[in-house]
Amino acid sequence: MTHPQDAAPPTDAEEWLAAASVDAAVFALRPDYRALLLTADGLRGGPSDETSERVLAAAEGTARRVLDGQQPEQLPHPAAWREAYRAFGAKPQRTRPSVEALLRRLEPDGLPRIDRITNVYNAVSIAHLLPLGGEDRAAYAGPPRLVRADGSEPFDTTAGGEPVVEHPEPGEVVWRDPAAVTCRRWNWRQGVRTRITTDTTSAVFILDALDPLADAELHAAADALTDGLLALDPDAVVHRRLIGAADRTMVV
Repeated sequence: MTHPQDAAPPTDAEEWLAAASVDAAVFALRPDYRALLLTADGLRGGPSDETSERVLAAAEGTARRVLDGQQPEQLPHPAAWREAYRAFGAKPQRTRPSVEALLRRLEPDGLPRIDRITNVYNAVSIAHLLPLGGEDRAAYAGPPRLVRADGSEPFDTTAGGEPVVEHPEPGEVVWRDPAAVTCRRWNWRQGVRTRITTDTTSAVFILDALDPLADAELHAAADALTDGLLALDPDAVVHRRLIGAADRTMVV
């Protein structure tokens, strides 16, 4: 029998994930919301390559078959995200949930190729029809929190090619760390400070789910992301945590 004192101590990534949180105000807005956070350490950032191209091209084919001529917002999960945006005052026709924005870029020429890590997480997003963002965990000032903003929080971005600092609308759902907002409007736009680059070696990925997407489908997307990252870097170390309301929280 294994005794508690014999258990391996938690890794930095496990402790970091355990400290991540979703505020009660977000669950009050959407009790069905779940965030699956997945960390990957030992990655090798870099430009698009043959492996990431193969993963992304296959996902584009999958997404086109699922869409079958429909608009993205006609699909159940992207439609649920439009409703979630409206619930905190955003206009999804102007600031689209990230998965809808990606799906709309499929035609005519497919998604842009960004870098090997971003290509893989974009592939999982469009193939599994859920918002999915990736960020450089080493650039974080501490574990992430999903909150409803008070409007004073800084958000670093660009406008017209120049760096600017914006602020979310009061009540807007944002991801943040102790320093600033890292992603606005739940999953609409990521900040500059924590973005994935070709130098990234430690990343966090956030997979967002609402009903009707089931937990099993959410974990299937995380499995696909893990497989894609390990195809890029077989020695990468991956951990994940599912955060949901009440007893839906679990660590894997």
